[in-house]
This record gives sequence, structure tokens and C-alpha cells, in this order.
Amino acid sequence: MSQQINLFNPKFERQKHQISARAASQCLGLLFAGLLALSLYGQRKVAALEQQESAIKAELAQSEARRDKALQDFPPRHKDPAVAQQLAAAEAQQKLVQDATGILGRGELGNTQGYAGYFRALAQARVEGVWLTRVSISGAGNEIGLEGRALHASLLPAYINRVGQQDVFKGKTFASLDIGPPDAAVNAPPADGKSVKAAPYVVFSLQSTRTAAEAAASAPAPQAGGQH
Repeated sequence: MSQQINLFNPKFERQKHQISARAASQCLGLLFAGLLALSLYGQRKVAALEQQESAIKAELAQSEARRDKALQDFPPRHKDPAVAQQLAAAEAQQKLVQDATGILGRGELGNTQGYAGYFRALAQARVEGVWLTRVSISGAGNEIGLEGRALHASLLPAYINRVGQQDVFKGKTFASLDIGPPDAAVNAPPADGKSVKAAPYVVFSLQSTRTAAEAAASAPAPQAGGQH
């Protein structure tokens, strides 16, 4: 005897899920809305960056315009050769005094107390527009000679006054002061008849004792003998 057994069970059959057209439309709508929002956000971001770039360019253009106007209103000045030469001479004179003070301070000349104070006093008595070219001190400081240059002769009284106010120069007197052009030949008319431009400074010599030539020039002329 045989018997047929049906092993098919409908529960184990693969079920087919179907989505409705309405649900699919809603999903597509949401996706489209998301893409649209993302696109709008990107456009706003780009617009903000472009606006910021425009503001930076405008500010840069204004800065360049202000720079050009400043250069136009205040053009760079060219250095005056005469002023540069005078400054170089003053710096050289100051270095000379400093070197001399250093040598005296180290005792290389054997007299550290007799002259170092004089050079320090001369450095402190400096007047703008006046500079020294030669300093001579002999003995115990009784004979002093100062030679230099000045932009104007009117500056020398103030310079001499400042020198006299220094402690080491108090009580000392100067017997002669000579002021003149750098070279006596500049006042002579040139051979070709052309005028010579005067130097922009004067030279001076301040001496505590008169030279032999000055003493002879200031001495009274001998008088003739009486008539017989």
C-alpha cells in the first residue's frame, strides 16, 4: 500500500513586497527636496565667499591709492652732499676725541690725569655746527690750542662759552682767536676772471698763548730817536 505525502507549505514560499506608486513618489520628492536644499546652501556659500573677496579687493585698492597719494605728496628726499660731508667730518672728529681719550685712559702716553679730562670736556662742550680738527695741549695744560671749523662764525662765541664752563678750563684764558675762510686763496680773483664759490664753513684757531708772529704783529713799532 502506498501513500502520497504533500510537503509543500505556503508559509515557506518567498513573499513579494510591492511598493505603491504614491510611496515611490513621496521618496523621490524627499530626495529632490534634499538635493535642492543642498544646492541652495552651496550657492549661498559661494555668494558669501565672492562678496568677501570683493570686499578684500576693494580694501586693497584703497590701500594702494593711499600709498600712491602719500608718495606723491611726500616724495623721498635726496641726500645733500654738503650735509653728508659735514656729518662725516663731525663723526670723524668725535671718533678722534674718543680714540684719544681711550689712549690716554690706558696710559699709553704716560699721563692719564693731565689730558684725559681735557678731551672729555671738549667732547661734552660740543656745539652743533662746530667741530675740531686739531687739539694741542702741552706742559701741565697751560698751553692749549684748538683748531677747527664752524658752519657760521656766529656759533663760536657759544662754543667758547661752553668750553669755558667745563671744570678743567675754568680759570684758563685764551690769548688769541683767529677766524677766516678755509684758504686765503679763495678770496683772490681767479686768473680766468670767473667767480669762485666760497666754502660753506669758516676755520678758527683758539690759542691760549700768542704765536711769535702774532706777538710781533701786535708789538708797538719802535719810535724814532729824538731830534738833536
